[in-house]
Amino acid sequence: MFKVFSFLFYGNNLIILILNVLILIIKNRTVMSIKAKYQPVLDLGEKLDVQNINVKEEGGILKIKGTTKDQYEKNLLWDKIKQIGGQKPTDLMADIRVADTSVYHRHTVKSGESLSKIAKLYYNDPMKYKQIFEANTNILKNPDLIQPGQVLAIPNL
Repeated sequence: MFKVFSFLFYGNNLIILILNVLILIIKNRTVMSIKAKYQPVLDLGEKLDVQNINVKEEGGILKIKGTTKDQYEKNLLWDKIKQIGGQKPTDLMADIRVADTSVYHRHTVKSGESLSKIAKLYYNDPMKYKQIFEANTNILKNPDLIQPGQVLAIPNL
């Protein structure tokens, strides 16, 4: 009788142990899949050189903190988050701050660009080239004359 009881006791403990191990395996797969799911966001953050980045998983939610150079880069990260997780992802919380709020972005002029092309890129409206010109009169004298390598302030509108 004692042998039967001890077998049942240890057998039940073994079953509980196996179930706990399976639960841990499932949780670890969930954690890995959440981080893997948002890996393109983390890669973009690295490419943008996001500062003070902190990534951790808590209770099935991936938590990301960091500071971008400007609002434009923050928007790029949020666009990537929404592309992956939808408009209101429930498995991710992001606290993304902006280091320089005085401008929307700082753009380095490339060969072949014009203020209207730059305005179309950032505002989806080429006619907003005037606002970019006004924000850069310290280095620009004519909106039609920009040079590769110039760093332009793209103003917050």
